[in-house]
Amino acid sequence: MGKKIKKEAEPPPKDVFDPLTIESKKAATVVLMLNSPEEEILAKACEAIYKFALKGEENKATLLELGAVEPLTKLLTHEDKIVKRNAIMIFGILTSNSDVKKLLRELDVMNSVIAQLTPEEEVVIHEFATLCLANMSIEYTGKVQIFENGGLEPLIRLLSSPDPDVKKNSIECIYNLVQDFQCRATLQELNAIPLVLDLLKSEYPIIQLLALKTLGVITSGKKSQAMLRDNQGLDHLIKILETKELNDLHVEALSVMANCLEDMDSMALIQQTGGLRKLLTFVESSTVPDIQKNAAKAIAKAAYDPENRKLFHEQEVEKCLVTLLGSESDGTKITASQAISAMCANASSKDFFNTQGIPQLVHLLKSDNEEVREAAGLALANLTTCNPVNVNAVAEAEGIEPLINTLSSKRDGAVANAATVLTNMALQEPLRGTMQSHDLMHALIGPLGSPNPLVQSKAALAVAATACDVEARTELRNRGGLEPLAELLHSKNDEVRRHASQAVMVCANDELTATELCRLGALDILEEINLSVSRKNKFSEAAYNKLLNNNLPLKYSQIGYLSSNNIISDGFYDYGRINPGTKLLPLKELCLQEPGDQRAVLLINNKSVDVSLPMEDKSSDLSYGRSISSSSSLRRASKDKTNSRFSIGFGSPTELKSEPTSGRNTVLSKSATKEKGSRKARGKKEEEKVKEEEETLATPKLIGEGIPEKEWYPPPDPDFCTYVCEVTKSILPMTNIKEQIEDLAKFVAEKMGGKIPKDKLHDFSWELHISELKFQLKSNVIPIGYIKKGIFYHRALLFKALGDRIGIGSSVVRGEYGRAWNEVKLLDQSRKGVTGGLPAPDVYIVDLMFHPGGLMKLGSREANLYQFL
Repeated sequence: MGKKIKKEAEPPPKDVFDPLTIESKKAATVVLMLNSPEEEILAKACEAIYKFALKGEENKATLLELGAVEPLTKLLTHEDKIVKRNAIMIFGILTSNSDVKKLLRELDVMNSVIAQLTPEEEVVIHEFATLCLANMSIEYTGKVQIFENGGLEPLIRLLSSPDPDVKKNSIECIYNLVQDFQCRATLQELNAIPLVLDLLKSEYPIIQLLALKTLGVITSGKKSQAMLRDNQGLDHLIKILETKELNDLHVEALSVMANCLEDMDSMALIQQTGGLRKLLTFVESSTVPDIQKNAAKAIAKAAYDPENRKLFHEQEVEKCLVTLLGSESDGTKITASQAISAMCANASSKDFFNTQGIPQLVHLLKSDNEEVREAAGLALANLTTCNPVNVNAVAEAEGIEPLINTLSSKRDGAVANAATVLTNMALQEPLRGTMQSHDLMHALIGPLGSPNPLVQSKAALAVAATACDVEARTELRNRGGLEPLAELLHSKNDEVRRHASQAVMVCANDELTATELCRLGALDILEEINLSVSRKNKFSEAAYNKLLNNNLPLKYSQIGYLSSNNIISDGFYDYGRINPGTKLLPLKELCLQEPGDQRAVLLINNKSVDVSLPMEDKSSDLSYGRSISSSSSLRRASKDKTNSRFSIGFGSPTELKSEPTSGRNTVLSKSATKEKGSRKARGKKEEEKVKEEEETLATPKLIGEGIPEKEWYPPPDPDFCTYVCEVTKSILPMTNIKEQIEDLAKFVAEKMGGKIPKDKLHDFSWELHISELKFQLKSNVIPIGYIKKGIFYHRALLFKALGDRIGIGSSVVRGEYGRAWNEVKLLDQSRKGVTGGLPAPDVYIVDLMFHPGGLMKLGSREANLYQFL
C-alpha cells in the first residue's frame, strides 16, 4: 500500500509575520483587512483566514456571509507573490463549499486561477490552484469554464509534477473534465495517455486509482484504446491484476481492460502475450464480487465483435462465465448472464452452454431479484433461438414453469425475454402441450395489455407461436385474450402491428375465434391497415383474408368472390355488394327487419326444425321469430308446396347436417365426409362444445315472470334440404367430374325456372316472384330453396352451395347488374395418358341460364357475353 499524501500546505516562509489567531467574532475585522493597501497586512489577513477556513464548513460559510470571497478574488492577481500565494491557498480550501463555488462561477475567476498553473509558479501555488480547479470541476458549469479558459493543457502538464498533491489534484480534475465528450477528444489530441499511464507507477494508491478511473473513461473510444496499447498500457494493467497488494485497484483495472477488449488489435495482443488466460484465471479465482462483475462486463462488451468471440471461445471463456453464474452477488450473476447472451452469437459457444449454463440460468429465473431474472431470460432467449437442442435443454431443466411465472414480472425486459424463450419453445409441438398445461395463454394476456411496445410485440409473437392448437385458441378466447390482441392492431409501432397481425392470422384458423375477432373489430382495423402503404404488412393482409375466409358472408359482400376452398356452410347469406368499411348486419337482425325495397338477402340453410317441437313452435320458427301469421299466410298462399316441404322430418337445429326421415337412404356426400373428418381432427374440445350447445338449447332461459326465452334459429329451408338429398343420390355417385358439373348445372336451372332464351330474359318475371316471397315471409331474408324463378346470381349461389355439399369444387364471382357466375377447373382430356408433367387445368364458366350445363372457357367470347352482357 502507498503512503498518504500530506493534507496541509508547507509552513509559510519565515519572512511572513506569524498569523493572527482569530475567532468568529473577530473574522469580520480580518475580512476588512483584505482591503488594506499594505502587503504585509494583506498577507497576515490571508493567513488568518486560511487557518480559520481549515477548521470546518461552518467557518467557510461564515467567510462567505462576511463578504470575504470577492476581495480575495482580486488578490489572485496581486503583484506580491506571498499575497497571491496565500489567496490561492484560501480558494483551494473554500471551494469545497458549494455556495462559494456558485459565487466564483458568477465572478468568473477561473482564468485567474488557471493562470497560476504556469511552470514558473511555486509548487504550493500549483497545489492549491489545482485543488481549487478539482473542486470547481465537480459541477457541469465549472467544467465548462475550466475547459473554455484552456485549463486542460496545463493540468496535463502538471501530471509530471514532482509533488504528489499536485499530481493528485490534477488527475482528479482531469477525471471530472473527461466525463464530457469534448474534453475527451481534446485529451487525445494533447497526447495525455502516456502521462496518465505513468501515474500507475505512483506510490500513492489514490493517484493510481484516479489514473485508472480516468483511463476507464477515455478508453471508451477506439483512438484512445490504440494509444493505450501503443504505450504498453496493457502490460501495466496485467501487472496490477497480478499484484495481490494492489487488490484495491483491481476493479478499476478491469474496467479499463473491458474497454481494451473491445479493440480487436488489443484483444489479439492480450491473447498473444498470455494476458487473456491470466485474466480469466484471475477472475475465476477471485472472490471479490466487483472484480467478477467487471470481468464479466468486460467479456460481454468485447464479445459483440465476432473475432473476439472466437478468441474467447478458444480460451474457454464459457467455463469462466458458468462459474460466475454461481456467484453470491446478484450483480455478478447479471453481468455473467449478459456475457453469455453476447457469446451466443458464436455457434460453438451456444452448444457448450447446452449442458453447462442452461440449468443454472433456469435456476436464476426463480430469483427474487427482477434484474437477475431479466438477464437470465435474455441469455436463454439467445441460447434457444434457432436451436432446438437448447430448447429441449430448457424443458429438461424444468424451465417452462418459471418462464411462464416471469410473464407476470414487473420488469418489462424480463417479460419480453421470457415471452421470446416461450416462443422459441413453442416451435416444437410436444412442448406446446406442456406449456398449455401451465396455463400459458392466460399468462400471456397481461403482457398483451402492457403499455410497453417491446412487451406487446414479444407477447403477440408468443401468441402466434402457441395458438396453433384448437385448445390454445379456445383458452385464449374464453379468457378474454382476443380483445387486447385486437387492440394491438391499432399500434403505431410497426413490429407490434406486424406481430399482432401474425397472431390474429393464426387465431383465425377456427371459425369461433375468427367470429369473435370480427366482433371485436379486428377485420375493420386490418382493412384500414391494408389501405395504408406504410402500415400494411404481409401478415396484416394474410390475417384479413383468413378472417374473411371464416366469415364468408362478409367476404362475398365485400370482395364479390368465393374460391373453391371457401366452403359455404349453413347460415351463409348473400346480402349483396357492400363498400369497404361498411358494417354487415348479423343474420338475426336482417331476419327481424321488416321487408323493404332493398335487394333480397339469400340464405343457405340445410338445418331444420326439431321434430320434437309442437307445430306452433315450428310455425314461429318459420316466421323468423316475429309472428305465427307470417308463416301461416305463406302456407295458405301455397298450401300444396308447403305440405310437400313439411312432408320430410327434420332433425335438431344443433345438428351439423339434416337427416331426411321419409324412408330415403341418406348418402353422405364427399364434402360431408370431409367435414366429418375435420370435425374429428378438432378433438375433444369441439365435441364438448357441441354437447354444451345441446345442453344450453335443452334448458329454457327465463325472462320476465317465468316465461322461457325462445332460442332464435335461422329460417329453415325444406326445399334446399331436399335438393341436397337429391344431388347426393343422383350426382355424387358419378365418376366423371365434367358430367357432375353439367348435371348439377341442369339441376339448378330446373329448380330456378329452367332454360331461358337470351331474347326472352327481359320477360322472365323473377323480380315479382322475389317481391311476393318477401311479402309472404315478411322479411328481406329468403331461404334459397323458396326461389323458383332465379337469375344469374341466384343460380350461381345455389350451384356453389350444392356443389360444396357433394365435393364439386367451384368458385362464385359477383359481376355487375345482377350477374354472377361459377368458375370450375378441368384438365384437358386430350392430355389423358400423356407422360410428363400435366399442364395447368383450364378454367370454365358454367352456363346456368341460356344453355344449362354448357361450359365456356374463361376469356372466350361466349364467356364474356355471359359475364358482362
